[in-house]
Parts: sequence; C-alpha cells; structure tokens
Amino acid sequence: MRVAVGLSGGVDSSVAALLLKRAGHDVVGVTMRLWREGRYAGGSRDACFGPGEAEDIAAAAAFAESIGIEHRVIDCADAYEREIVSYFREASRAGLTPNPCVICNARIKFGLLPDMAASSGVAFDRFATGHYARVARRGERMALMRAADVRKDQSYFLYRLSQEQLARQVFPLGGLGKQEVRRIAAEAGLQAAERPDSQDFYSGDRNELVGMPDRPGDVVTTDGRRVAGHNGYWRFTIGQRRGLGFAQGEPYYVVRIDACRNEVVVGRRDELLRTEFRVVDVRWASAPPASEPFPCGVKIRSTGEPAAGAVFEPDGSGGGVCRRAEGLLGVAPGQSAVFYDGDMVLCGGVIA
Repeated sequence: MRVAVGLSGGVDSSVAALLLKRAGHDVVGVTMRLWREGRYAGGSRDACFGPGEAEDIAAAAAFAESIGIEHRVIDCADAYEREIVSYFREASRAGLTPNPCVICNARIKFGLLPDMAASSGVAFDRFATGHYARVARRGERMALMRAADVRKDQSYFLYRLSQEQLARQVFPLGGLGKQEVRRIAAEAGLQAAERPDSQDFYSGDRNELVGMPDRPGDVVTTDGRRVAGHNGYWRFTIGQRRGLGFAQGEPYYVVRIDACRNEVVVGRRDELLRTEFRVVDVRWASAPPASEPFPCGVKIRSTGEPAAGAVFEPDGSGGGVCRRAEGLLGVAPGQSAVFYDGDMVLCGGVIA
C-alpha cells in the first residue's frame, strides 16, 4: 500500500512514517509550506506558523532522505491565509475565542494538503499523520476514537473530519504513548527524537494577526464596577485569570467579553460556571445525526478527560444545547465542544 505521510519535521510525524515503512508500505512524505516571508513578523518560539518553518521543512527533507522515502513540499500558504488566518482574525474581532487548529485540520492538513499532493502527481492509497487518535469501522461508518494514551489524545482537534477523510486516514501512533514514540525515534537515531513539541499555532504576537490598533476600554465586574483598563477586548479569553490588570484577593476570571462595548467582564469562580450552553455548526464524526437528546461526555478544551454527566439535545438545524447539572468552567464562545461516548467521538460543534 502506498501511504502519503504529512511530515512536519517533528518526532511524531517522523516516527509515523518510520513505522509505516517498517511495516512494508511504500511511503512518501508531504510537507506543508504555510509561511510567506514579509507578510508577518512572527517570533522565535516553536509553532506551526512562523518564520522557523524553513528549518522544519529542511528537517523533514533530511529525515525522508535518511530513511529512503520520497519527499514533496506542498505550498498551502495562500489557502492558509484565506482559510485560517482570516478566520482567526474575524473570530477575535468578534470577541470570540477562535480554535485555528480545529479548522486547519479539517480544511488544510487533512483536506487541502492530501488533495494538492494528489493533484501534483503524488499517488497514494491512504494518508497518515503523527496525531494521537484512532480510526475504526463501526458498521457502515468510520469512527473517530481517542488515542490509547489519553494524556496525548488529539481527537478533540479532529472532530470536523469527514467520513471520506476518516476512511483514507491512518494514525500509526494511535496505540502508542509519547515516551514510546521518543524511544523508537532515539533507537532509530532520528534527530527529532528530543525535539520539543509545537505548543502554539503562531510563533509571534497574536495581536499581529488580529490587525487592530490599541483600543482602550474597561475591565468591569459583573455588577458593573470598573476595576481596571485594557487595550483591546480581543486580548482576553473566557476563563482567563492572569493579566487582568488589577490586584486580586479572591481570584477573578474573565466571564464575558463584550466586543461592541469594548468591555471585559470579570467575576468570581462561581460566576464562570455554566450549566447550559448552545452549540452551532455541529459535525457528526462517528455517529449519524441524532434527533433526540442523548447522554455523553463533553470536552470544551483539548486537555483532560471528557466531563461525564452531560446531555446533548440536537435541534435539527445543525445545532443543539448541551446541559450538565454540575456545570462546566470556562465555556468560551468560539471554542469547540466535543461529545464522546466512551472513547468514540460522536460529534462536535462551535460554542455559541
């Protein structure tokens, strides 16, 4: 079987390609080019999008040569600007908390990249990445499953993948732990063995991507008391505790962002708790669309276990309401809520 592997230059994608080659598959590495010199300043920290990309591409090419596989670089920069950076900018300006990695996975990394590779003459049967997740067949549908190492599980970021994308997908690391992956890389003498993981989507100041000049406004409590000033509501996110600009005894958190008033509302921990929230643009990853309420676990951020005891009620128009009697902390409009049945991703959508 011929497998195209999305190579980033990091340890996870490198080990994914190595394992597939060892299993006897014909492997070709494909690497995205996203960065345009001079468009943004970027920064120095490790990230998916930034001026350090040239080093990543060189590392991916060197790795491919070292294990004897073909390597192609696919220029996705214009589409990334149009689909991901613009999305991040518009969501931030609307006072939302964007999730660029979720959108990028569905549209670019698992969509445009393999499609452009195929159109450029790279023939392949399956597509693989170094993500920690699993795919299994459940009847007539493909199911997206959590990784065996739940501490590294990345299924939260993948819920928007279509059935067609899941059907062609291979996750060689789905049954492995991170330490085992690093051990395999070290034993194989891979330079990426000790390379740190990318921790962010952009290497510079995110305000550069938002493209808004400073706009002084107020930080107020839920009862309307002004406690500090700020230079732009888009610099904050729901649940944020640090950097609020005033001395705190009992902790305060951002509980609401009002873009129209350029106002950041803060409150106590109990004011951050939500027992009900609406979800829109729901995508059904593993299960066919449901019409009745169903019990599930829910994640509103990528880390941690799904919170048990939730109920999701679809509304029949691509949205629905999530309810959990115990509540959830830090429900941020713009972020994703992903619903699970055990280890299987049922569906997910954008918190409204």
